[in-house]
Amino acid sequence: MKTGEAIEKKIMTIETAKAVMAALKVTGKKVSFTNGCFDILHPGHLFSLTQAAREADYLIVGLNSDASVRKLKGPTRPINSTESRAIVLANLIVVDAVVIFEEETPLELISALLPDVLVKGGDYTMEQVVGAKEVIANGGKVIINPIVEGFSTTSLIDKMKG
Repeated sequence: MKTGEAIEKKIMTIETAKAVMAALKVTGKKVSFTNGCFDILHPGHLFSLTQAAREADYLIVGLNSDASVRKLKGPTRPINSTESRAIVLANLIVVDAVVIFEEETPLELISALLPDVLVKGGDYTMEQVVGAKEVIANGGKVIINPIVEGFSTTSLIDKMKG
């Protein structure tokens, strides 16, 4: 298999992700999940993704679709398309799977997958983490990573504007 094909296979539907998770659980592997827009990838994103990957054997990243990002961030976002953002994430060695979701929050995706570990960045409190109740009720855990100061997509966009 060529490397490009392997990368493309990391971008999967929710149904494929559920099947992969079922197979991993049979072998005793743990699955970690994190999500975001990942519009312009920066060191803060990389830190968060690496920390999420360390929590389990397999990392699934829920990626907001373009429409979802627009609802959250406004009409000028995202800068990069869903496909572009998914390809960049899939090329990261710490990311095992990317699943795109259309909703404003990943609640439906998290509820369908019920990962062993749900990881979010430090700009959230436990009460704000979407899907936390569902993951904990299923015997999983929720981890909030510390935020890496000085990095945000919004600040990068502002800097580019001059």
